[in-house]
Amino acid sequence: MHIADVSYYVTEDSPLDAETFERGTSTYLTDRVIPMLPFRLSNGICSLNPDVDRLAMSCDMEIDTKGNVVNHEIYQSVIRSHGRLTYNNVNKILDGDEALREQYADLVPMLEDMGELHKIMYKMRHERGAIDFEENEAQIIVDDLGFPIDIVIRERGTSERMIESFMLAANETVAEHYNRQHLPYIYRVHETPDEDRIKDFMEFIANFGITVPMPKGGHITPKMLQQVVTDVEGKPEEAMVNIKLLRSLKQARYSEDPLGHFGLAAKYYTHFTSPIRRYPDLIAHRLIRSYATDGHGDAVKEKWSEKLPGIAVQASTQERRSIDAERAVDDLKKAQFMLDKVGEEFDAVVSGVTSFGMFVALPNTVEGLVHISRMKDDYYSFVENQMALVGDRTKKTYRIGQTLRVKLDNVDVDQRQIDFSLIPSDDTPTSDLGQYVHAQRGRKHLAKSPATKVIQ
Repeated sequence: MHIADVSYYVTEDSPLDAETFERGTSTYLTDRVIPMLPFRLSNGICSLNPDVDRLAMSCDMEIDTKGNVVNHEIYQSVIRSHGRLTYNNVNKILDGDEALREQYADLVPMLEDMGELHKIMYKMRHERGAIDFEENEAQIIVDDLGFPIDIVIRERGTSERMIESFMLAANETVAEHYNRQHLPYIYRVHETPDEDRIKDFMEFIANFGITVPMPKGGHITPKMLQQVVTDVEGKPEEAMVNIKLLRSLKQARYSEDPLGHFGLAAKYYTHFTSPIRRYPDLIAHRLIRSYATDGHGDAVKEKWSEKLPGIAVQASTQERRSIDAERAVDDLKKAQFMLDKVGEEFDAVVSGVTSFGMFVALPNTVEGLVHISRMKDDYYSFVENQMALVGDRTKKTYRIGQTLRVKLDNVDVDQRQIDFSLIPSDDTPTSDLGQYVHAQRGRKHLAKSPATKVIQ
């Protein structure tokens, strides 16, 4: 894998480096990008354009038939790309588009080998326990003035997935290489979830008859949680379980310590493949260059040991800030898109349940709230450990992943809020979960009553 060598141009402690460090990442808004690097770098000399020499960092990997990297080499290089292919065209080629297969006849065998290698590597990651969530990602289409005119779901084909597989392999290989040399490095880490959160998750899935045998010592492994995801695939409770699991996991971050990546079931992991848009990747390249040119002496190691903790904290902070900004803009555009649809009815899925109502998602990923005050057909109680709202009289039950029909009542663009009301249906499932709430209320009442005698 060959990645543009941004570290050659963004030199350490330069004004450009200071600004890049401050930004930390590129931020991708609906119709524009706030880049980490100047356009002349990101789209110019650091872009691997066809038929021109470009500086690169290369990670050559020899991968066996089981998906394991059995040999590798990491080095600075000069590459010349021979052509440019789009994800869309590669997907069509792999799907058998005759015109494109003829146009790119000399590349078809290589592309087919890449597709097969991806399948092998995906199987390897799955077998070791990597947790794979498939989430719908929205593409918001805007007009010339930036106003949203449509929202579609992005499709991920084999080409996107195979490049992802190769990037994951490179990131793991680079991280392990420098860790085994006992050199300071920057890692992308995803720590083991807290015991309390996992215990809560286990109690939750037990309601669906799912049990996870814990090993001696009681430590959860990615493989155990991956099995849960597999067990609920295609079942009504799939969405509920997956959302609960996501909330039980920690957020990934950057660190100078090799703490592993729980979600990928990887012992070593870094970000090496996107130095144009992420500062930690640029630092990963700078470290490679530093160790290649300055050696592995104590002074070099001490320098990076002192610098990396601050870089990791800044990169993690700016990543969260960027993600929050991207989500806020998406919410704004979605609110604008729904503005002229007030009064219309939609199919929806319950995406979250709280004491004050439930969040629902439309097929185009637009989300809004059905406040409990708008559920007028009954008095609803919140059963927290079941993530459910249950009607006291009708016993109608609403849980994550459940389909329903809603009406758009209000859109507040300034607050990025969308309000729906529930359209009651006779097909709504019922349950006795509300009895748990009534039992709890009864116990609280007795505990507060001065006439109650407690017998222990």
